[in-house]
Amino acid sequence: MNSSDKGGPALGALVAGVDGSEPAKRAVLWASEEALRRDRPLHLVYAADTDSRMIYASMETIEQVRHAGRDLLEETAAMVSERYPGLRVTKELSRREPVVSLHTAAGNHGTIVVGNRGRGGFNSLLLGSVGLKVAAGARTPVVVVRGIEGAPAADVVLVAVHDEHDLECARHAASEAELREASLRLLHVWNVLGSVGNVVTMLDAVDEVARNHVRTLTGVADRIRADFPGLTVEADAEKGMSAAGILVEATRHADLLVVGGRRSPGNFGPTLSRVTHSLLHHANCPVELIPRHDKRTTSESQ
Repeated sequence: MNSSDKGGPALGALVAGVDGSEPAKRAVLWASEEALRRDRPLHLVYAADTDSRMIYASMETIEQVRHAGRDLLEETAAMVSERYPGLRVTKELSRREPVVSLHTAAGNHGTIVVGNRGRGGFNSLLLGSVGLKVAAGARTPVVVVRGIEGAPAADVVLVAVHDEHDLECARHAASEAELREASLRLLHVWNVLGSVGNVVTMLDAVDEVARNHVRTLTGVADRIRADFPGLTVEADAEKGMSAAGILVEATRHADLLVVGGRRSPGNFGPTLSRVTHSLLHHANCPVELIPRHDKRTTSESQ
């Protein structure tokens, strides 16, 4: 039965960018396994960016770029077919730049999968600029493949719950957990100083804030348990000085972190807050960003 029949989202096809780097290769293999779990095809995209090159490059150079892209797509598809012979794989050589190419290929329902490092000089430290831009402008789910390759499975999908608007994000995480036959952990992190402001000495106010945070988490957890009765669901509320730090630590014991991204002005892009930005750079497992479409704005949205 499809997850959407039980209240969960319909999980679409997987779109993976190909650029010849090791992080991209790892992202392709992760996307291949996910496509098999979802019973969806894998679409490989090589963004040749020849439209912009036309201004300054010769036709011979343009053709060399296209030829290299075709070869890389063929090699990557052959690698995937050898490892996952039952998986349907399609290939696309795009003339446009990578970010636009990946968003276009994903359409309205696909999931984009990118590696956790780029090909530039800081590739050992930071998420590549393409991956960051893809995530920042996400209209459909985006997965940044992080973590230690070959690490044993934790059999846990972790989802960051900021408020009641993260119910759809939690449903998406529940569908992912079901596919993996894993448990689901909902984690709500709040900063007591940020919540109470200058009235930190009013203990009754602090207690009321804490109760409100727990009620928010409990409400989301109850809905998930009702929609996914066969799923093991754990719900935890934690307070601390750094929401990002607590969530990063929690990813040490998870196979996938699912987090919502608000499409609101400011921050690091339409879907990235400071917390989400930190998770994409430092999480210990793959991070799946689910775009949120509410109009609320907050500097610490997840």
